[in-house]
Amino acid sequence: MLIIGSGPAGYTAAVYGARALLAPVLLQGLQPGGQLTITTEVENWPGDTMVLGPDLMLRMEAQARHAGTEIITDIVTKVDLSRRPFRIETDSGQGWTADTLVIATGAQARWLGLPTETRYRGFGVSACATCDGFFFRGKVVAVVGGGNTAVEEAMFLTKFASRVHLIHRRGELRADKTNQARLMANPKVEMHWHSEVIDVHGSDMPLKVEAITLNDTRAAATRQLAVDGLFVAIGHVPATHLFAGQLTMDDEFYLITAPDSTATSIPGVFAAGDVKDKLYRQAVTAAGMGCMAALEAERFLAHG
Repeated sequence: MLIIGSGPAGYTAAVYGARALLAPVLLQGLQPGGQLTITTEVENWPGDTMVLGPDLMLRMEAQARHAGTEIITDIVTKVDLSRRPFRIETDSGQGWTADTLVIATGAQARWLGLPTETRYRGFGVSACATCDGFFFRGKVVAVVGGGNTAVEEAMFLTKFASRVHLIHRRGELRADKTNQARLMANPKVEMHWHSEVIDVHGSDMPLKVEAITLNDTRAAATRQLAVDGLFVAIGHVPATHLFAGQLTMDDEFYLITAPDSTATSIPGVFAAGDVKDKLYRQAVTAAGMGCMAALEAERFLAHG
């Protein structure tokens, strides 16, 4: 069993695969540990009141190694799924073959591309309200976006924040009408139409967000808005380019799997975590899908 990706889905698949004696090999990719390595405190991982994201991923890696997984620090550059065994090429020039493949390459949040956004990422700038909203109890936050994700993030944040500013570059939202109605009826939400974030301001010691600069998309006018946090909700990009033309994807390039399964459109290939999940995008759900993928891979090999 070969696993591409080293987030919670990949490492969990590795642990289960090793325990099933499938001789798993895990290729870590460009960002070993996945998105949790760029987070700070994680307070919703079962069994830990609080754990740092990078520390949690180091523990998962150590557990996978201990179980018997061979972990390779390399980047996959080409995948051939046209026949079994599947063939994988890497940046180092090494080739691999696999009787079954688990894809756990994840997805990356779309960011605004601001240098200051990167500077305060994890220190007031986030792309996950479910992950970080708890830290903004009684504070003022801003959400950027106009689709269902942005509206749902804003509504979730009203449980904690004293004020939620929703910033959208157009004059109407793309979210469905039901979500829009709920949003507009919430007294904690303030809309900022025809606006875009062009800068993030804050302090250095400690690192924290204090304000953002908004630009009016209809006129050359800017203004500052005092906030304690900025949530970017303009979508995610799944890491599926390696599988284009080989595996079935939806219109947003997420891998499609069978109902209640991690099985993709090619027998023996399984997908787990954010690479197929655009609804929950949580570490714990990704880990659960990694478990499912390994169990399904075991059954596939037993009957293949």
